[in-house]
Amino acid sequence: MTTTTLSYRLGEPDWERRYPVLIGTGTVLGAVFRWHRDWITLTSEGENSIGRPEKGRRGVDQAAAHLVGEYVTGRITPVPLAAVTAAVPVLDGPVPLLHPRMPQTPRNIATANKVMAALAAHCWTPYTGFPGSDNPWWQECQLCGWQGPRYWSHQRGRNGGLPSTHRHDGGCVGDTKVRELITAYQQ
Repeated sequence: MTTTTLSYRLGEPDWERRYPVLIGTGTVLGAVFRWHRDWITLTSEGENSIGRPEKGRRGVDQAAAHLVGEYVTGRITPVPLAAVTAAVPVLDGPVPLLHPRMPQTPRNIATANKVMAALAAHCWTPYTGFPGSDNPWWQECQLCGWQGPRYWSHQRGRNGGLPSTHRHDGGCVGDTKVRELITAYQQ
């Protein structure tokens, strides 16, 4: 990818799908990621929403080019990769109802309560507050101990139905055992 003055490349995304933006031999300018429909830059100056991509343009490319422009104009400085990489969450007590980026609105609170109840009924343990349906969410499978990012939009059932018994990549306990262990599938 290039801008008018500086070439960049995207690094491998972390579990939250944050893409490091790199120049030269590995200088990290920051990271870009999608939060709901907006694109966010994470730099030496913190998080900044740059909004939705222009029609017909990939959001990740627009966000990365924006970040490079901020660097070229001197508004940001390079950062260590660890500063823009999401650490895997550690469960050390009850999690908040909502992710810190989620506004505390009545609708978000009501949705999060329903989602948390559904996760409990289907034997999932969230490690962070509810981030919305289309953002990665670190969870643990209570049936086999697998941990990793999940999207609520992929976990919920469709049209009022139950979620798929396929729980995650890497194998689980199998469809028959899932149906046996989770009460919701027995009704």
